[in-house]
Amino acid sequence: MSTEQDKTTGAASAPSKSTHELRAEATAARAQLALTLDAIEYKLNVPKRLRDKERLARRRLHKLGEENPTALLGVAIGSAVAVGAAVWFALRAVLDD
Repeated sequence: MSTEQDKTTGAASAPSKSTHELRAEATAARAQLALTLDAIEYKLNVPKRLRDKERLARRRLHKLGEENPTALLGVAIGSAVAVGAAVWFALRAVLDD
């Protein structure tokens, strides 16, 4: 046979690796673990995700204002109308009861 067999388990043993190879594998595994933990932390950190989304929205609105001020004005007016309508309907619902 070309591979050595472990006498206790009967399984083929892997060729021995050098210390340098083992350290390289350990370093790669640590890096992968760090990436995984960072991803988990990001998923569970809701306030940070909300701040990131807020920054992205601000950047997009700023870019829209620079490229097309009329469209930004339309967004602002539409938002004001939506908020006003929501407040009006809420007050009507409260006062009608």
